[in-house]
Amino acid sequence: MGLLQNGKWVDQWYETGKSGGQFKRQDSRFRASISRAPDAQFPAESGRYHLYVSLACPWAHRTLIFRKLKGLETHIGVTVVDPIMLENGWELSDAPEGIRFLYQLYLKADAKYEGRVTVPVLWDKKTQTIVSNESSEIIRMLNSEFESLSNSSADYYPTAHQDEIDQVNERIYNTINNGVYRAGFATSQAAYEEAFSELFDSLDWLESRLSKQRYLVGSTMTEADWRLFTTLIRFDAVYVGHFKCNLKRIADYPALSAYLRELYQVDGVAETVSFDHIKTHYYASHKTINPTCVIPLGPEQDFSLPHNRQALT
Repeated sequence: MGLLQNGKWVDQWYETGKSGGQFKRQDSRFRASISRAPDAQFPAESGRYHLYVSLACPWAHRTLIFRKLKGLETHIGVTVVDPIMLENGWELSDAPEGIRFLYQLYLKADAKYEGRVTVPVLWDKKTQTIVSNESSEIIRMLNSEFESLSNSSADYYPTAHQDEIDQVNERIYNTINNGVYRAGFATSQAAYEEAFSELFDSLDWLESRLSKQRYLVGSTMTEADWRLFTTLIRFDAVYVGHFKCNLKRIADYPALSAYLRELYQVDGVAETVSFDHIKTHYYASHKTINPTCVIPLGPEQDFSLPHNRQALT
């Protein structure tokens, strides 16, 4: 990853925290919203918006899943960046309108933009700007603001469970979603061990929780499940080895592994998962971690196996 500073690209993965060697993720900068309100700055319209994603990125993967779950494929287009990200950041082989690198799209939206250039990007084709680059907010737009276009009435952020969803999301984000990065990009033993300990404490908590109930919150799938899914699906293939998260695999947790298979088997979800992109990106882009860029052939995984979770409520 890199940063735009004074209109120039700076090859920099992350900033280290003051406590020494800690991974620090910058906040997203584009935070507008699409709304079904008639006077909205960005109204919900078919064909107006476009997603730029990486099939490797867990944050971008969330938006692909919600686009699929809500049946919005014909209304919101997608461009997939190349799997390998090097000195110029995310690259687009099928460059739209002369855009070769994603940072050029950011500069098109804001010529003075400075900061990280990330996926996903929700682009407004009409005004030629970025609506949002914050995945957690994009998935809520897709969940609720395109109801007149969606072929699904499912609500993944139901009012009755919002407080609990937010609480679960917070722990999972800090210790699991971002926790694997905190471990993998730590540059001190102390920072790594802190992230590692919090990560596996939370996986143990989830294993206990999912041994008693089918989903993280309530009796149906919510956004909390899908926010967790995109990290779990990458865990054994990448995070165990590449990010040194090797105390246990997800395959070693009976409830978590069955839960992961159930989510993977939801209609349309499997086609949003590309292990070729995932492994190529992590192992060939993070040269400070894997300087040889050799991409492992394993592990052998079968997410089509029965999950037998129907009895849980």
